[in-house]
Amino acid sequence: MVKRIALSFVMLFSSAALAGGHGNGQTQRDPSPAIPQATNGAKKVDLVIALDTSSSMDGLIDAARQKLWDVVNLLSHAKPSPVLRVGIISYGNDGYDAKKGWVRKDAELTTNLDDVYQKLFALKTNGGSEYVARAVHDATSEMKWDQDQGTLKIIFVAGNEPANQDPQIPVERAVGEAKQKGIFVNAIYCGGDGAWEAQGWRQVALLGSGKYAAIDQNRVVAIATPMDSELAKLSNELNKTYVGYGMVAKEKAANQASMDGAAGSAGAPVAASRAAAKASVLYRNDEWDLVDARAHGKKDVGRMKAEELPAPMRAMDEKQRAEFLDKKAKDRSQLQQRIAELSGKRDQFIQSERKKQVAGPKTFDDAVTGSIRTEAESAGFAF
Repeated sequence: MVKRIALSFVMLFSSAALAGGHGNGQTQRDPSPAIPQATNGAKKVDLVIALDTSSSMDGLIDAARQKLWDVVNLLSHAKPSPVLRVGIISYGNDGYDAKKGWVRKDAELTTNLDDVYQKLFALKTNGGSEYVARAVHDATSEMKWDQDQGTLKIIFVAGNEPANQDPQIPVERAVGEAKQKGIFVNAIYCGGDGAWEAQGWRQVALLGSGKYAAIDQNRVVAIATPMDSELAKLSNELNKTYVGYGMVAKEKAANQASMDGAAGSAGAPVAASRAAAKASVLYRNDEWDLVDARAHGKKDVGRMKAEELPAPMRAMDEKQRAEFLDKKAKDRSQLQQRIAELSGKRDQFIQSERKKQVAGPKTFDDAVTGSIRTEAESAGFAF
């Protein structure tokens, strides 16, 4: 059984690199070097999502893009507050390496949620041969899981083909490997619960001490609210409080804005959910933002060389640097508070509207949030 420990954790916050191999032989550049971070006793959650990217799975990928921030927001309400790292595996794509079983690691476990979101938007469907066992095996063996015994470790594998068709790795072996590492394996079958393939997906969840769900991957419930537009505006204002430093700062700031645009293109409810996530404790950018890095004990701006600082701070003395960052931090805190208030009203509106709707088939976010809540509570979190 996966170890369930009511725990007190020491947090090692590693902003891990995003890496992935491609079938065309190209390798993605590692944009985020690992940075050890202060933990302050917080709990940790490592979450890997393995998505089927064969030709019929466009709806699944779109659902993941639309609902990632809802998953983040669920965990942001957990007590004690966790540190969340997310990784992405995709499989079943004929454009991937056949020697790897058509499986690709798209995003290493990372605290940089914008990088994860970018990888989700880059996914394309093509083909193919869907080896569920290989996806679970790679998620288990190739991701840099936190080694703390108390870390909550979760895999979600989602797809629509038989779960046992990998010619090299039996599904029992793949799930057993995850179990030995204390990882929950949850199975999301994209199809009707009465289909014959569903039984194999139930077995994956049973063996992995996880949960099984059958979903309609093309069904997404997105409720627009009167708060959505204002939340999107506040999200943009929040970006102005970031003070980039280091070689990746320009790239990361541009990606932050780009992912705001991507969320907006997916719909106003998605942009609003992203705003709430950006205002939460789970959205940290220590590796490129001085406000976060200073707050979390990663950078002492008084000791930094002028060339390491962003242009507006280079001529400042130590006191001026501190005052400058204090102002940015205060502005951010005020925006976060405003976003939290609006998000609370938005949540109430959505709950009210949901009660009016006729229940339909389970959706991707139903499956993910339900499983995460159960498994988080078993590990000592409360909601």
